[in-house]
Amino acid sequence: MATTDLSAYDKESLPNVKGFRFGIVTSEWNPEITENLTLGAIDTLLDNGVAEEDIITWKVPGSFELIYGCKKMLESRNVDAIIAIGNVIQGETKHFDFVCDGVTQGIKDLNIKYDTPVIFCVLTDNNKQQSIDRSGGKLGNKGIECAVAAIKMAELNKR
Repeated sequence: MATTDLSAYDKESLPNVKGFRFGIVTSEWNPEITENLTLGAIDTLLDNGVAEEDIITWKVPGSFELIYGCKKMLESRNVDAIIAIGNVIQGETKHFDFVCDGVTQGIKDLNIKYDTPVIFCVLTDNNKQQSIDRSGGKLGNKGIECAVAAIKMAELNKR
């Protein structure tokens, strides 16, 4: 379990990504969580010099659909990195396991197939409180952490 603020990072250590384009594909499932993650990611990109018009945001119905949404964005938009944002909360059935495994493997596959990094920003928590804590609550906002990862990976890809 994370015990530190996910939002803490050293802005001065990040590369200059002015002129880079970022995509964000967000699941509409659990919107009170995913919208906070998306806002954290967007604010972080803007705070690090990315122009508003260089951030493309799309929504998909659920976390499983993130794979297809990211694939379509990779194929149709010229972006330097994509952040896939979703939230899956453990329930009483095996559905949680199937969705989490599928999304994890799907995003991994996109990173292997395409030459553009896709960042995994899918909270897979045991309960809603854990998701709240990681999407702007007491543990910060994982969307911020993933935007930092996207910045670093986009710059690495340009080298």
